Amino acid sequence: MTETTLLDRLRAVRVVPVVRLPSAALAATGIGWLREAGLSVFEITMTIPGAVGLIRDLARDPSLLVGAGTVPDAATARACLAAGARFIVAPWVDPALAAPCREHGALLMLGAITPTEVRAALAAGADVVKIFPASSAGGPAHIKALASVFPGVTFCPTGGVEPGNVAAYLAAGAAFVGMGGNLVDPKRIAAGDQAAITAAARQVLSG
Repeated sequence: MTETTLLDRLRAVRVVPVVRLPSAALAATGIGWLREAGLSVFEITMTIPGAVGLIRDLARDPSLLVGAGTVPDAATARACLAAGARFIVAPWVDPALAAPCREHGALLMLGAITPTEVRAALAAGADVVKIFPASSAGGPAHIKALASVFPGVTFCPTGGVEPGNVAAYLAAGAAFVGMGGNLVDPKRIAAGDQAAITAAARQVLSG
């Protein structure tokens, strides 16, 4: 899958679940429920113990598109890419992540808030600029302002994105969004509340 095709798939799904949970077991449970609901793209954050192994397990299914989030350095990026990750995400600008992504034909998403940081992310090799934390920076209005200055840049706001405001972010100029919150709520998953997770997923898919 080429970088262009990867971007096309991310644009098509509109919402990427950002999986940040206290254990790989809880993450696997939540992902299983989201898959049953119809979601097929997942960002597995490196804050999950055993995250690389989880990526490897998920990447065995060719129907899934799996990425790695909160990637702290190039060595971790290479481990994730070797495990099958197709996109690498960091909520900051780290030029060292570009080379591993290029070597593996993977997408790179680097974080920014300000126009200066957006320029730095692009200069560092970002294919996508992750606006994080989006809600506290101004929400859809902030994305609209950035998109007016950077036409053609692929933005992915994350942080405070909810099923009810996805459409507003997309209308403001986001190509797609990252969402944790309702989709991967740790208390609901730990409590076995599949109905709540499924309901959130269905709301996202129907939007």
